[in-house]
Amino acid sequence: MKIDALILDVDGTLWDSTPIVSAAWTRALQEGGINDRIVTADDLKHEFGKPMNVIADDLLPHVSPEIRYSVMDVCCEYEQKALQDDPCQICFPGVLDTIRKLSEKIPVCIVSNCQSGYIELFMEKTGLTDVIKDTECFGDTGLSKAENIRLVSERNGFLHPAYVGDTMGDQEACEEAGVPFIFAEYGFGESSSHAVVISSFSQLLDLI
Repeated sequence: MKIDALILDVDGTLWDSTPIVSAAWTRALQEGGINDRIVTADDLKHEFGKPMNVIADDLLPHVSPEIRYSVMDVCCEYEQKALQDDPCQICFPGVLDTIRKLSEKIPVCIVSNCQSGYIELFMEKTGLTDVIKDTECFGDTGLSKAENIRLVSERNGFLHPAYVGDTMGDQEACEEAGVPFIFAEYGFGESSSHAVVISSFSQLLDLI
């Protein structure tokens, strides 16, 4: 593959925050009066990668939209606080060292469907702020993952970027954006079409 930049997903690709986040979200729901819904780590593994409004629709279809989206905002606040307070030693094996080594060769960026501040928190907790060239997310732009991939690629002048993710949504975003999809099969989801499959994050070093 000819690659001049790598754009990375976060959840299911770089780390697994679902045990921490599920507890925070369940507390937010209960405090919001929604006591008939416990959010599990497995629930989030099926949802992460989708825009936050879609996740709210999936998890709380029995709640009115007004309350649903309001409670989801609180879920994100509690999630952010929980991750900030936790050591967050939850990266998949080899992620930190591999990203640093990759950044010495090509630009490394992050694009996610997460809320505003989540990518910045990831970089802060992992000490990677200095090596990530650019970031974008649904919470900041309101755009789809495909549009954000294109946005990051265009403003940095990437001619041959590749995206690393772990879900069918990542695959579809890559197809729409016209970039090769590198499927992290150790993650949360599945893929039916991809340029490359990796079983560990460190295998990216073999591609560059």
